[in-house]
Amino acid sequence: MEWIKIHPDDNVEVSTKTGHKRAITDISKGTAVIKYGFSIGNATEDIKAGDHVHSHNLKTGLKEGNTYVYEPNLTELNFDTAGRTFEGYVRENGDVGIRNEIWIVNTVGCVNALAERLSRMTGAKCFPHPYGCSQLGDDHKTTQMILKGLVNHPNAAGVLVLALGCENNTLESFKELLGDINENRVKFLVVQKCEDEIEEGVKLIKELEAYRDTFKKQTLPVSKLRVGLKCGGSDGFSGITANPLLGQFSDRLIAAGGSTVLTEVPEMFGAETILMNRCVNEEIFNKTVDLINNFKAYFVAHNQVIYENPSPGNKEGGITTLEEKSLGCTQKGGKGPVVDVLDYGDSVTKNGLNLLNGPGNDMVAITNLVAAGCHMVLFTTGRGTPLGAPVPTVKVASNSAMAERKSNWIDYNAGPMIENVSLADDFFDYVCEVASGKETNNEKNGYHEIAIFKDGVTL
Repeated sequence: MEWIKIHPDDNVEVSTKTGHKRAITDISKGTAVIKYGFSIGNATEDIKAGDHVHSHNLKTGLKEGNTYVYEPNLTELNFDTAGRTFEGYVRENGDVGIRNEIWIVNTVGCVNALAERLSRMTGAKCFPHPYGCSQLGDDHKTTQMILKGLVNHPNAAGVLVLALGCENNTLESFKELLGDINENRVKFLVVQKCEDEIEEGVKLIKELEAYRDTFKKQTLPVSKLRVGLKCGGSDGFSGITANPLLGQFSDRLIAAGGSTVLTEVPEMFGAETILMNRCVNEEIFNKTVDLINNFKAYFVAHNQVIYENPSPGNKEGGITTLEEKSLGCTQKGGKGPVVDVLDYGDSVTKNGLNLLNGPGNDMVAITNLVAAGCHMVLFTTGRGTPLGAPVPTVKVASNSAMAERKSNWIDYNAGPMIENVSLADDFFDYVCEVASGKETNNEKNGYHEIAIFKDGVTL
């Protein structure tokens, strides 16, 4: 099979070798090009049946101003996953983790090198970032909220909060934001106020390790899992194989009572009405409308067009317009109901599909997902990327060639789906294994980066 027609209404089909599109029928200039059953833009010239359809003859149809009407289209999810389990750790506050680690969280970037040194000496994970000082208003608050999410993450049995002592993100204000904390689980070190920060840091981490060792694995229902959904380095196969596979997983986990989180708001543009009509009520619909419109306003405020996407790599892989990318991207959310809309630093509290504010940028997006409390991130890719989050990051390849070439990055190959091979049950089993302790390649390689969203003045 060399060409695939994805939806009966499509007027293009996709090459199973390159991921690029060709016209099935003649398409007149100005007419919509249909893929996934939806418009992915308009023809800029007459296109003949069999012609290659890409950037030279197709352009976006997106506009900056849209009005939306709530037209509910909810699907009942019925899958035999309710009895599935994994092996995890129950924390003192009742939350559940899938790893039992020690994390170092910096209040400010000035102590990055110190955190890295302590990490090398003790094995604790650290996550360098450049912020925590010289920020103002909401920009500063976003940094605090993301760091709060990291401190509270249940995969960390113990956390050392490392502060300098003179930063805007003062330890006093950060502690106030954190609220009630378990002093056995969270330790604080202000390095300007101690004589030997290395000696003191190692001492505190050893105390955290002793607390960590009190936790033992327990058998838990998959309903306890919170899983982030992400794509990066997408290609023309992503919306046919890997992203739909994540959607199938999401539906099964939600049916079992679990939660998934979809982010990358700009990569919802052009497919947003599909998500809006899956909102469980009008309140969540209105929050989704605000999520989309506010991010469009962010683009406009910076004098940028909303459709400045896909990336050069996406285009080389066969994706032409933002609508096409979005229609493929949002398939990671399956068909489940949208139950909540989260802002930076908000935590997942509702079972079902959650939408999370934030850009498509890979490092920022995985950081946002972790800060929201996701136990792991399922990350699809067609081009390949070694990037890893602070939590297990399952790299799902959209095509077999890349999966074989980059086996040191890729954890699971969705490529066989191009030949209609069903992988949904096998992939669900695999995710349960990861939740129970099976290491992903990002964990084996020691790749666990963060990047905090920046939108404001730097002093």
